[in-house]
This record gives sequence, structure tokens and C-alpha cells, in this order.
Amino acid sequence: MSTIDELLKMMVSQGASDLHFVTGQNPMFRLSGRIEPLRHGTINEASFVETLRPIVPEAIWGDFHQSGDADFAYSLEGVARYRVNLFRQEKGSGAVFRVIPSKIMTLETLGVPEQVKRFAEMTRGLVLVTGPTGSGKSTTLSAVINQINESRAVHIVTIEDPIEFVHPNKRALISQREVGAHATSFADALKAAVREDPDVILVGEMRDLETIRMALHSAETGVLVFGTLHTNGASRTIDRMINVFPVDEQETVRATIAETLRGVIAQQLIPRVGGGRVAAYEVLFAHAALSNIIREGKTHMIESMIKTGQRLGMVSMDDALKRLVADETIDPKDGLGKAINKEEFRKFLRTQGYESEEGNDTR
Repeated sequence: MSTIDELLKMMVSQGASDLHFVTGQNPMFRLSGRIEPLRHGTINEASFVETLRPIVPEAIWGDFHQSGDADFAYSLEGVARYRVNLFRQEKGSGAVFRVIPSKIMTLETLGVPEQVKRFAEMTRGLVLVTGPTGSGKSTTLSAVINQINESRAVHIVTIEDPIEFVHPNKRALISQREVGAHATSFADALKAAVREDPDVILVGEMRDLETIRMALHSAETGVLVFGTLHTNGASRTIDRMINVFPVDEQETVRATIAETLRGVIAQQLIPRVGGGRVAAYEVLFAHAALSNIIREGKTHMIESMIKTGQRLGMVSMDDALKRLVADETIDPKDGLGKAINKEEFRKFLRTQGYESEEGNDTR
């Protein structure tokens, strides 16, 4: 077994989510959200190449040397699958391995709010799952896709970079395409997907103008489109989508988003008391008032709309964090650090008998 395989096996046995293998540093695990160095010895460029080159596909290694960045998936039989990012940094080369659970998690197992199941029952429009890198967006989406797969006879097309969760066909027919291996880009794969008679399309990352444009077009044609963005909160997500477009197109884009958006799930991972991490979920459902707000460019009103939309199943991020604190699932300081309205959150903490302390804001 190679050194990297030994580290990846150790990573799973210790419950780490990530392995950082970077020149100029010791290998490091991310355990319960925190980076922990290993007693392994400093990695240099020669040892990086010697360790990583045997497991990287030839084409990916070429892309890495040409662009300084590449992604692929690696499987260690009997242990786990890993999403791998190769990159260049000041001291040389680096790689980050993230564990992909071998078993697809269900919505129930993840503990997502019950109303999230409603997104799996939708038949058309755009649903966005947002949050910072490493917040569990892919895991949530895989659980939603699994729910559809178990309950509906539809055609699901996923576009990913790389493919993380491999879905077997259950009631649905699932076609999974990987950017780089099966398509040149997310946008090109989306253009092709519309011609493949899909009912549901999952876009692993809406990272550029053309991908967002094609995702909106697909949703307009009557397909249910799920996409991810690296944003915090529903209002920022909608602003980000609009601002990607040239100014002269933004009014039209607002109208398109107002018409096609069905909802937003925003999530963050927080250290759990006693070890591990737990997700807090903000949930926004589309309705007539939201559509008007988007058309009129008043997205700053969305946060207050979520707070007053509980009867519609909406959940604000701060309310989700308050529940986790009240249940003693997370430390109050961590909840405050992730809260959006910190002053209001401090008042809540005082009502719970906690001292008002500054949180560690890592959103």
C-alpha cells in the first residue's frame, strides 16, 4: 500500500473529512472542522510527485501542470471514495482529499428540515443549494437526488466535477456526466443535457455566466434544475446570480429568476459539542411576494421575509442556529460566529442564560 493510501485509510478510521498534502508542510487532517498536523515529516516537491503521480490519471496530471489546478475522484477499494483537488501554491504543489461517503445519505439520516423534502417533489424550476466550500452542499443534493430516484420514474442528468456520489438506477434513470471526462465544461454539458430528454438536471457548480445562463434557460423549459453556489444566504445568492450578467441584461435576468426560482437551501457546518460537525439550514420557498421583490431589485428584504414566512415552511439561518444552541448541540460562541444578525443573536443568548461573547465568524 502506498503512503497516500495509508494516509487515506487512516483519515477514514479517525473520522477526518479532509487530508491536506501540501509541500512545505506536514500532512494535515481536518477533524471536527479543525486542521490537525500529523507526525509524518515535511512534504517536499519530490516527495509530492513521488506520492501523488501514481494515482493521478494521465490527462489530469497534464491539466494540472498546464493550468496549476485540477480535480478528479479517487477510489480506495473497501475504504472510501475521495474528491481530490490538485493546486499550485507559493511553496510548490498541493493536494486536498475529501472523503465521499460510500453510502448515499438519505434526507432523514442527514437530519435536514422536513420541508426540504418538498424540493424533491417539485417538477420544474430552479432550486439552489448554497454555502461556503466544505459545507456539505454535495451531500445534501445527493440525498435530494436519492429521494427523487426512490420515488419517481424520471430521467435525472447530473453534471459534476468530479462525480462524487454514484447513484444506481432505482425508479429513475440516472445519467451522470463528469466535466473533463465526458464534457469540456458545465455550460457545454448543460447545453447537451437539455437535448437528452431530462426531467431533472443537477449542476454541480454554477461558477460562470454561461453556466448560470444555461441553468436558467433549462429551468424555463420546464426542467427541474438543482444547482450550487458558494454564497451565504438566499439574498446574497440571488444578487450573485444577477450581478454575473452584464448591466444591460440584469433586468431581464431578474424577471427570469423571479419566474423560475422555486427555493434556496443555504447551509453551514458548525462543530458539534462532543465532536463532529452538524449542519444549520436556511430554507426559502418561492411565492408571489418573493417574485415581486426579485423583479424590483429589493433582495435586501428577503431575510426579513424568511423570518416572517415560517407558516410557509421557511427557516432563517439565525433561527436554525438558535435551535442548535437551545438543544445544546453547538457551543453558543460558534452559533454567534455563524449568525447573520449578531446583535439579535446576543439577545437570544442572554435569554438562554449565556454570557454575550464574540463568536468565531468563519462564514
